[in-house]
Amino acid sequence: MELENIRKLRGKCMLRRDIIREFLAELLGTFVLILFGCGSVAQKVLSRGTGGEDLTIHFGFTLGVMLAVYMAGGVSGGHVNPAVSLAMVVVGKLPIKKFPVYVAAQFLGAFAGSCAVYSLYYGAFANFSDGHLLVTGQNATAGIFASYPREDLSLLNGFVDQVIGTGALVLCILAIVDKKNIGAPKGMEPLVIGLSILAIGVSMALNCGYPINPARDLGPRLFTAVAGWGLEVFSTTFFQH
Repeated sequence: MELENIRKLRGKCMLRRDIIREFLAELLGTFVLILFGCGSVAQKVLSRGTGGEDLTIHFGFTLGVMLAVYMAGGVSGGHVNPAVSLAMVVVGKLPIKKFPVYVAAQFLGAFAGSCAVYSLYYGAFANFSDGHLLVTGQNATAGIFASYPREDLSLLNGFVDQVIGTGALVLCILAIVDKKNIGAPKGMEPLVIGLSILAIGVSMALNCGYPINPARDLGPRLFTAVAGWGLEVFSTTFFQH
């Protein structure tokens, strides 16, 4: 009986240790995604286009996703996206009890990544619009962190845009990691997933900037709400820069 209790206790400790490792892996991976992705947007916006362009932003998020998956993939699978984690639950590759842990880590990682980008470019933010943190207008900077739709984009069109974009991403990932499919060479999966992000970015960014990741958008949006941009970040319908 005592031996059985020891085995059960050891099993619980190993499960908790694994969950903590996976939590930290998802947090770090999402942090890296936001650091490189939103960092590339900040470089373009704060330099008024002289230090970047749309293509550099696409590469920023492509490389951010690729490196995030390389960092976290061996521990947690490198989802860095609640939509991907949900898809893995549906196909049976992630236990449902781990789903809330993954999502929490992803949101926290995105929030922390936003803090890092803001700290990195603190001086540039202060000089960009005389210290004013604006959500709309020519000197708006909220769009560095979160995605805002075009002014003429309807709610239905925005919904369809995200369903198609996120669906395309999940479909590509499932195809890449499916061992029964052609797949990608071992160790190259993060690169091919990153290229999937690039494909989506160059083809589906017009409407609202292809967030296709609830954590990538809501985490940084929460950061802007508490960092000085205010609650307007939740109600503004478009972003100009």
